[in-house]
Amino acid sequence: MAAVREPASLENLRVLYHSDDYIVVDKHWDLRIDSKMWFCHQLDFSTSGALCVALNKAAAGRAYCCFKDRTVTKAYLALLRGWVEEENRTIDFSIGKTSTEGKTHMMCIEGTEGCENPKACRTELSVLEYGTYDGEPPPKCFWSLSPLRVHCSAVGYPIVGDFTYSLGTDDAPYRMMLHAHLLRLPLEPHGLQVTAADPFLPTVDPKWLPQRTLRTAEGAVAALLDG
Repeated sequence: MAAVREPASLENLRVLYHSDDYIVVDKHWDLRIDSKMWFCHQLDFSTSGALCVALNKAAAGRAYCCFKDRTVTKAYLALLRGWVEEENRTIDFSIGKTSTEGKTHMMCIEGTEGCENPKACRTELSVLEYGTYDGEPPPKCFWSLSPLRVHCSAVGYPIVGDFTYSLGTDDAPYRMMLHAHLLRLPLEPHGLQVTAADPFLPTVDPKWLPQRTLRTAEGAVAALLDG
């Protein structure tokens, strides 16, 4: 597992799925992939996990329709600052782009000064574990839908290591603790479903010390897919 802490490079990307039409890789945190490939979706520079690339134009079109029609299932793992009281929570603030000077690279919730063109968004949160990170009490959470960073910051539980939405104050962790864990596309004739292994383990980062487990990531994925 120590390889997860290695510097990012295209050479150490792990392939999760490969067919004639698609390849899904476990993207490294802090890896920017600038390419003319057909990316089916995006992950932030600081986010790790499952990233799908189409290998031809027709496959890209089929994947695009899944995202446009909102039939894709995505779920993330994250460590959050603070103590989340509710073990399950829905966050449904509308999200837009901010026009505030110095923050135009950020998103914002409706009602925030400078928030433009907000659109309906929903995040479902489930707490997996309670523990501490570097002495502070964050939980490990399982999120479905998005946008995670904006929603969790808005409710007072920013992601550990999120330099952008902490306005530059949370710079001690070696990475932002957000990981794209599950990706499912209902493609025809065969669907695509992958999971990228949980990187938030004490064997990877000993500053994360889980203390109480409520559910496993595998159990949360099964419940999401069954629902």
